[in-house]
Amino acid sequence: MTNEKPYRPNVGIALFNTEGRVLIGHRFKGDGPEIILPGLDWQMPQGGVDDGENLRDAALRELWEETSVKSADYLGETDWLTYEFPPYDGPQTHRLAKFRGQRQKWFALRFIGKDDEIDPLTPRNGQPAEFDAWRWERLDRVADVVVPFRREVYQAVAQQFAAFAS
Repeated sequence: MTNEKPYRPNVGIALFNTEGRVLIGHRFKGDGPEIILPGLDWQMPQGGVDDGENLRDAALRELWEETSVKSADYLGETDWLTYEFPPYDGPQTHRLAKFRGQRQKWFALRFIGKDDEIDPLTPRNGQPAEFDAWRWERLDRVADVVVPFRREVYQAVAQQFAAFAS
C-alpha cells in the first residue's frame, strides 16, 4: 500500500558555533505526528516553508522564530532529504495530518553572535515555543538524541556538513 499524502516542504538549520558544534533544542512537547520520545527529544531547528517563500529566507525565519538568532552567515545547503512521520491516530484536522512526512532542505549557518542572543522560550511571529532548553553539540552525535524517524536525515546532514564541524 502506498501513501498518497504529500511531503510537507520544510527547512532545517545546522547552526555552527566557532568551535564547530551545532545548536540543538530540547523539545518539550509533541506536535501531532511530530512525536518526541524520552531521551530522544532534541533536534536542530526546522520548520515549514510558506507558499512562495525563498528557502534560505525560510531557514532564517525559522531559526529566528525558534531561537531568536539573527546573527548567522550562510555556509552551504543540502539537496532535498525526506523522512516519514510515524503512524498518527490523532485528529485528522491537525495541520500536519495531511502530510506523510517532511521534504527538507538543510542549511548550514555560522553563528556570529553571542550565546545570550539565543532564547528559545519567547514566542515569535505568533508561534509557540518548541524548545525549553538548548545546547551546543557535536554534529556527529546529534542523530543519537533525535527521534528514530529523523535519524537517517540527521546522519545525512552530519555527513554533508562535516567540513563545517571542524
